Amino acid sequence: MSRGNTVLRTQLGDAARRPARLLLMGLAMVIAAFVAFGTVLAEEIAERTVLGRLSGTPAAADVVIGPGDEEGATTRALAAARQVPGVAEAVGRTDVYVEIDGQPGTGFSLLADPGAGPLATVRVLRGEYPDAPGEIAVSERTVDRLDLPVGATVRISTGISEQPVRLTVSGVLAVPEDSGELAYTSDGELSRLAGHDGLMQVEVRFAPDADPAAVRAALDRAVAGTGHEGSTPVLASGEEARLAEAEAVSERVHDLFAVIAMFVATAVVAATLVATSTFRIVFAQRMRQLALLRAVGADRSHLFRALVAEGALTGLVAGTTGVLAAAGLGYAVPLVLRSLGREVASPGRPVGAAVAVVLGTVLVAVLAVVAPAVTAARVAPLEALRTASTTAAQRGVNRLRAATGILAAVGAALVFLTVLRRLPGPETQGHDPMRLLLLIVASGTLAYAALVALGPVLVRPLLATVGWPLRRLGPVGRLAVGGVGGAPRRAAAVSVVVALGVTLIAGALVGSASLTALSKRELAGMAPGDLHVAANPDGGGFLPDGFVERVREEKALTTVVPYRGVSGVTVAGGQVGGLLAVDLDLRRLSTWKDFGAAAGSLDDLGPGRAVLLSHYAEAAGVRPGEPLTLTLGGRTVELRMVATLDNTPVDAGILLDPADLDRLGVPARPTALLADLVTDGEDARTAALKTLRTLGGGDVAVQVLADAREDAGGDLREIFRVMLALLGLTVVVSVVGVGTTTALSVVERIRESGLLRAVGMSRNRLRAMLTVEAGLYGLLGAVIGLVLALPYSWLTMAALGESVPVEFPAGRLALVVLTLAAATALAGLLPARRAARVSPVAALGAGD
Repeated sequence: MSRGNTVLRTQLGDAARRPARLLLMGLAMVIAAFVAFGTVLAEEIAERTVLGRLSGTPAAADVVIGPGDEEGATTRALAAARQVPGVAEAVGRTDVYVEIDGQPGTGFSLLADPGAGPLATVRVLRGEYPDAPGEIAVSERTVDRLDLPVGATVRISTGISEQPVRLTVSGVLAVPEDSGELAYTSDGELSRLAGHDGLMQVEVRFAPDADPAAVRAALDRAVAGTGHEGSTPVLASGEEARLAEAEAVSERVHDLFAVIAMFVATAVVAATLVATSTFRIVFAQRMRQLALLRAVGADRSHLFRALVAEGALTGLVAGTTGVLAAAGLGYAVPLVLRSLGREVASPGRPVGAAVAVVLGTVLVAVLAVVAPAVTAARVAPLEALRTASTTAAQRGVNRLRAATGILAAVGAALVFLTVLRRLPGPETQGHDPMRLLLLIVASGTLAYAALVALGPVLVRPLLATVGWPLRRLGPVGRLAVGGVGGAPRRAAAVSVVVALGVTLIAGALVGSASLTALSKRELAGMAPGDLHVAANPDGGGFLPDGFVERVREEKALTTVVPYRGVSGVTVAGGQVGGLLAVDLDLRRLSTWKDFGAAAGSLDDLGPGRAVLLSHYAEAAGVRPGEPLTLTLGGRTVELRMVATLDNTPVDAGILLDPADLDRLGVPARPTALLADLVTDGEDARTAALKTLRTLGGGDVAVQVLADAREDAGGDLREIFRVMLALLGLTVVVSVVGVGTTTALSVVERIRESGLLRAVGMSRNRLRAMLTVEAGLYGLLGAVIGLVLALPYSWLTMAALGESVPVEFPAGRLALVVLTLAAATALAGLLPARRAARVSPVAALGAGD
């Protein structure tokens, strides 16, 4: 026992004195720990950022009465909550849209907020928050767009009086999401102006010294019967309400991180396999040291336990390093982005997740070191003393490893095909992608297992293709290719490390491009132009005469597309009715390239053909290519449906050609138009809004759609930036791994370098050869990573749902390959310089 303890102390002491070697040995585990914990932080950042911008339930709210339910909470429930002992504050939330008197189609949303305190969602910038009847405070953008500075008055139409009500602006506010049509007042004043007692929800904050359970029970009793018609509103904790809001607003975030989770899970398993290869190479280089331990009395079990303990220590150091690196970046990135003016939330403090990642890394290391430790412990002392470090240069694989690799490859292919057969189609309802994503993780894991097992066999044919251009560069290129091919196990091990980073980055780029395309498709339907102008119903429903021409003359506007719209269209013999049919020409819009049909092709839209909103097409039982009957009044037209859209522009139910709208008897006068701004920006939008209102003379309603496009697209862009920043370091760590492997290669091949120098190779040529070798490791890893990333990325996006387009950003993927090859070449530059400085005589005498 004492001898075993001596061996253990010797190995651990040697490892502890060389922490840098521990990190290099556990490089793949550093990557896995970094990516795993970085993903946890990135998802927290994304969710907090999205939720924070949507001004949900404040963090100070302890209980919410009737969360988001206008039928549940009432002013009676609010009054009752305020009387409960232990309640420090209760706030009612509701909103109502009011029109400005004399300006049909122009108005603002009036919301309730306390204006100050823990439950406030706004902040006063100028003036004062309303504290008297007839006062409102407006957002900064509303000041400009509706011309409502502090002290201005506005007359609105409300539900409490047939006569307009006069309101005075008392202050200007900073608000979470400023649409340019926002005003705030107290909950009591808003209920009075709305003319009813309904509230969306009541938020309750407990006193600091109150017993939460007792106050909650008292609230339950107090609000009983205070709902509409004597009902009892639902109570939820503030945490439950915020969680529900988070789930509602962050569905896209979860979709995105479901993609990333697949790669993280694959990375963890791949790190285990890569670490196994790393331990095997390192132990082979230390055979003489291990043999000496055997010679002085250490038996196999002692040596095995010592090597496993060293592996566990490696995992502990690697896991801690990866978690600390991810934490440092995860907390630094939001600070940097906020300093640049971007609204990005900081993550929380997921200590449990950090501990789990570190412990998981230790487990990964133990699993990875077992097989190499068994092999190293079996070598006889005399045999080990005679053995050079040749393990890394061995060619091929043994039968067991080959069989394992083939079985893993077959299993990966079978699981891949299983997912392929289960992909959702147009008729799939209630699709849940999680099961398919788990199968994809399983397939990717098996694929990486096959890659690690069969890597030494695959390196040479792959190198024959990738290295072909280098062989044409002369002796340096041929020797570099031969150097990599001469040690296929080492080349396979380091290339898999690089491939891990490339797979993650490539998968993230494909996911980013695909979900961005989906976002653009949805935004094209929601905001097909920067500005939307519609005729007021009071003016006959048509744009004023000459209005379109006057708009086209405005130099600040471009891409002016007028269209006609008519409501009440019935489809398929009355099965679907009340549709809005428009003749908007999508091809003339600047967003035309962003539209994507859910089924069929939008290019086929023309006379006698129509595009229908997807759920209307489903209700009517028609598919692209099938006939469609439309009726309006006493007129009927026969058409053919050529495509469906999940999100149609301008709230249309059906898109028609102008000739078909003529056949339905619609007058040839435009009812609305879309226009784009020549110069984007807040000032340009406000100026265009005022100009259009002036040109319309009060007979038009103007919407700034560019605001919605900017707000909706901003969150996704921020998420992608944070995600790519976190994943980008995996490539940096991979490059360091290539440098480490090149350094090990230089030590192993010092005699070879001396021989090349002895036969006339200059220092510069030797340095160039070793640098090119390092670049080849990166190139091989990049190619392997892309070969794995592209099909699995496509399958992952397809598994999320049929409506998600799959986009491959070829330019950025090519840039990743070239950048990685250059970066790994630079990583090998320092070891190459060191090798070139060794004299031929010293090199030829090394190892004796």
